Amino acid sequence: MTNKQSPQSQSVAQSAPIRNLVYTASIQIRWGDMDAIGHVNNTEYFRYMEQARIDWFTQSLGTLGDGGSGPVLVNAQCTFLRQLRYPGTVEVRIFVGAVGRSSMETMYELRRSDQPDTIYAEGRATVVWVSFSEEKSIALPEHIRARLPGGASFNDPLQK
Repeated sequence: MTNKQSPQSQSVAQSAPIRNLVYTASIQIRWGDMDAIGHVNNTEYFRYMEQARIDWFTQSLGTLGDGGSGPVLVNAQCTFLRQLRYPGTVEVRIFVGAVGRSSMETMYELRRSDQPDTIYAEGRATVVWVSFSEEKSIALPEHIRARLPGGASFNDPLQK
C-alpha cells in the first residue's frame, strides 16, 4: 500500500513555523533564585525571559514604548526541561515568529552558558502593542516593524 498525501497536506507538512533568532542575553543565576528544593524556582524562568525581552526591546529595538503606547504580553508559557542551579549563567535566546498588525510571536530557549548545547527550558509569549489610554491594540510602530524579521513586508489590511 502506498502512502500518498494530497497536495494540500504536502504543503502543510512542508511549511515550518517561522523562527528567527533576534537576541541573546546572558543572565547570572543568583543564590536567591533557588527555592527550598535547591533548584531555580519556576517563576525565575519567566523573569529570565522577561529580562532578556526588556534588554532586546531597549538595546535592539530602541524602545519600550512612548509612554502612551507600548508592548504588553497577552500570554506566556514555559516548558521546563531540566533544572537550573546556582551558580551559573543562563543564556536566553529570543526568536521572533509571526509578525501581525499589532502583535508578534516570541519564542525563548534557556541554556546554561557552560552547556550551550542543552536546552533547560523553552518558552513562548505573544507581545501586543497597545494604546494604554484606550486599552486596545494598535499597529506596531513602523520603526519597530522595520527591525523585525519579516515585519517590513507586512501589509496592514486596515490601512487599505
